Amino acid sequence: MKTGRKKLNLLLAGTMLAGALAGCSSAEKETENKPSAAADNVNKEGFPVVKEPLTLTMMGPDVGIQNWDKMPLFQEMEKKTGIHMTFQNAPKDAFETKKNLVFVSGTYPDIFYAAGLTPAEQMNYGEQGILLPLEDLIEGYAPNVKKILDDNPEIRKSITAPDGHIYALPVIEFNQPWYRNPLWYNGDYLKALGVTKLPETTEELYAYLKRVKTEDPNKNGQADEIPLSSASPGNSLRDIRTWLLGAFGIYEEEIYVDDSDKVHYTPIEAGYKDYLTYLNRLWKEDLLDHESFSQTSEQREAKARNNQLGLFSAWTAFQMMGEEPNTDDPMFSPVKSDSVDKPAIAKNKGINTGAFAISKTNPSPEASMRWVDYAYSVEGATMFNKGPEGILWKYTDKANFVKEYLPVPDGGDREEYRSRITPNYGIPAPTINLPEIDKGLLGDVDAWVANETKTKLLDRGARIPFPVLFLTPEEQADVTAMTSDLNTYVRQMEAKFVTGAEPLTNWDGYVATIKKMGGERMAEIYQTAYDRWKSN
Repeated sequence: MKTGRKKLNLLLAGTMLAGALAGCSSAEKETENKPSAAADNVNKEGFPVVKEPLTLTMMGPDVGIQNWDKMPLFQEMEKKTGIHMTFQNAPKDAFETKKNLVFVSGTYPDIFYAAGLTPAEQMNYGEQGILLPLEDLIEGYAPNVKKILDDNPEIRKSITAPDGHIYALPVIEFNQPWYRNPLWYNGDYLKALGVTKLPETTEELYAYLKRVKTEDPNKNGQADEIPLSSASPGNSLRDIRTWLLGAFGIYEEEIYVDDSDKVHYTPIEAGYKDYLTYLNRLWKEDLLDHESFSQTSEQREAKARNNQLGLFSAWTAFQMMGEEPNTDDPMFSPVKSDSVDKPAIAKNKGINTGAFAISKTNPSPEASMRWVDYAYSVEGATMFNKGPEGILWKYTDKANFVKEYLPVPDGGDREEYRSRITPNYGIPAPTINLPEIDKGLLGDVDAWVANETKTKLLDRGARIPFPVLFLTPEEQADVTAMTSDLNTYVRQMEAKFVTGAEPLTNWDGYVATIKKMGGERMAEIYQTAYDRWKSN
């Protein structure tokens, strides 16, 4: 009884403190929503954005080999807008640490760019008044963002916190349908084995992988072929898991919602057990690479370039295999098991939240919002994505957004050079990804990849596994408390079940452990959040 009373007292104290903080932050936000002292310096439309030059500070994760202050993208934006950016960046792999330190320091950059602010961070720092609410700024100073949100109410729902505020702008990816890099077949193996019809069921896939193992499709006289290979240390089979889980009716590895709006916690589903059973079968027969739980992506790539892999995950097969662009290696067509009528096929959520936020010390939120709004137009998104016109590309018909590539200035790799001229390179940078951006730039191979994606994924009912949404502070606290231990246990047990270190006869004990750790509670929390999101 004493323990229970102590917990209750702590809960009440926390609630009172949260209420007091909410009252303070509401007062702060009410003040901060009023026009800033610099609002008169901002032009509401056209360029430049400001009447008199303005300097702002920006914090983001460094990528590529060029400092942001030397990037042509920021130099061109300064010419267009009149806003000079100074940068407080950190290397990408150390950015999360620096971001956390900055939030507790009390000294903030004016803008958080590509910061990957989680919904929990947005709510926490938004309710404290550190991050400004953006909805009024969007209404008055961001016509491109406003139109996107008006035309796509589900995006607005997904970036709006439970308190009704928008604290960060997202990355919007309308033309990237993949949930995770697809699987690809080695086309040379298919030809060598005389395969003209790709597997449609798990049994047909098993039979194909067995042939890869035993029939020497790379024709070197050695039994060195690896039918299926994965590489994602720390998250075990993540790069292939989504596509193989789908064969057993499951859309996502942790949380997904079915067609009846019921939320599931995947690791305790019967379909997940079937997935483990299937992978264990492949493992025992040496059809799944026995280095899958330990090798790096580079080690797996070396095997692909040595023509040893039959099926693997990659952005494209030819890149993984070190070849010139070609259409020889078909995309995996999701297979189904006997337990389902059709495979579950996951597609990209279309948005990545927390890409752009404005701090309370920003001297001109209005100018900041106008600056980033350009990145959500076709013209601006093109420049943010590919760098300013005249370096790697140029318009051939600007009215219709048709472009052509220019030679790479140093004759090197186009993507590597792009990392020198724009920060939108491997980080969640605030912008919108539209088909018009690549208009005129896509070749025959690009069209083939798009058709493979359409016919094998999109036309077969691919859908978002679970929407982007916010949890309440209480829900988030519960999820945060459970997630790390649950994820660690689930991934450890996946490896043990697949390799046979733990027999699948111990499944019931595994499920009981997960339930004790909060697995069922996770499903309940996300069910409540999903119902709230859907009815919003």
